[in-house]
Amino acid sequence: MKKKEINFVHILLLLIVFPLICVSSEHFVLIHGGSHGAWCWYKVATLLKSAGHNVTTVELAASGINPIQVQDICQISTYYEPLMTFMESLPPNEKVILVCHSLGGVSTSVAMEKFPHKISVAVFATAYVLSENLTYPIFLQEQARRRKNISLMDTQFFFFDGPNKPATARLYGPKFTASKIYQLSPPEDLTLSLSLVRPVRLYNDVELLKKETAVTNHKNGRVPKIFIIAKSDKLVSEDFQKWIIERSGPFAEVKVIKDSDHMVMFSKPKKLTSILLKIAQKF
Repeated sequence: MKKKEINFVHILLLLIVFPLICVSSEHFVLIHGGSHGAWCWYKVATLLKSAGHNVTTVELAASGINPIQVQDICQISTYYEPLMTFMESLPPNEKVILVCHSLGGVSTSVAMEKFPHKISVAVFATAYVLSENLTYPIFLQEQARRRKNISLMDTQFFFFDGPNKPATARLYGPKFTASKIYQLSPPEDLTLSLSLVRPVRLYNDVELLKKETAVTNHKNGRVPKIFIIAKSDKLVSEDFQKWIIERSGPFAEVKVIKDSDHMVMFSKPKKLTSILLKIAQKF
């Protein structure tokens, strides 16, 4: 091989390899929504790892393979404790990117309050967002108002405190799940979901709920927030998502994913991952 050809090969290799070496590896922490578990991130986690990033999928209490049973959860702090334990375990100088979905936004909001110095950015994918201006009880009131006339179809309710007490847990049924939550997701992911979902706790002590999910602008507000709108979400409608954004801002960015149902990690995993990779570069 001639000298000029060798130089050309070396230059070509540098152009290909050097950018890959210079791309910093980020640590993504993925937080699932209600009734789901770490398993629901299998597509996005694989894509992020393939791009060279570190990924942790958190299993919240009474979710996925977490051994705690839903009837053993009396307060929401028990539900989000696994995320807080993980955040505490991080090395002092390490920062992570929190990515949450749906109900996972409550746990994420609390983590932002408790560990703002350990979070570079928080990403809310059609998720609940708490702030000083939007407490969890207020959010639940608005959610109930918007769902007042929506049929829950084959949804199951559980009454662990007795038949004359308010429901203490809920599990969306197969028909509701297929038509309102997974309507644009691949059928195999719906099948996976129906075999793995677990009841989610409902909290009736409003004052305790407010106390355990309280956040402040001083701490929670220090973490940059990004919201990802799932435009075809039937469980948390686009209008409701925009209401959340308006009440819980400011947000560093608001992204939109078209043709996505509530389960954006199943219906649009590549698009969601692409957004997350761009966020990692920026923050």
